[in-house]
Amino acid sequence: MSVFIAYGSNLLSGPVTASQAFSEVVKNLQARGLIVNRISRLWSSKAWPNPDDPPYVNAVLKVETNLQPMELMALLHDTELEAGRVRDGRLNAPRVLDLDLIAYGDVVMNGENGLILPHPRAAERAFVMGPLAEIAPDWVHPQLKQTAGDLFKSAKIGTDAYPLDTAAS
Repeated sequence: MSVFIAYGSNLLSGPVTASQAFSEVVKNLQARGLIVNRISRLWSSKAWPNPDDPPYVNAVLKVETNLQPMELMALLHDTELEAGRVRDGRLNAPRVLDLDLIAYGDVVMNGENGLILPHPRAAERAFVMGPLAEIAPDWVHPQLKQTAGDLFKSAKIGTDAYPLDTAAS
């Protein structure tokens, strides 16, 4: 089963680089029992919706887990909290760590337990679909029936996203 987790950060603490911070998150998730099969490159984009906030670093992980979707979300939230994530009620506020469950196989959940799958806004965000298309270009959104590559091309938010190891165009 393909389980995809999006990573995002635009607030780093101290001298830690985005790459180092991401590596630590991956190690932390592996230590918690997730099997990481694929990792996208790090991508960068302007903060959204407020481009005056620090730019974001994003990536997507393909993992295997025996956890159910709600258990996995709880693990992701615990990981964010331990990293210093503060949830102050502001939507899309700058954050030290953001881990989103993008897709859990073909599971569709409509919020009955507070979880919506696939992630309700991921398909419109280039900073999610670009990294996802990089590691799973043929992944098909279970509701939209479009591939990650096609969703990346049609994304309307974060269209400035680019892999950090390439020059921004």
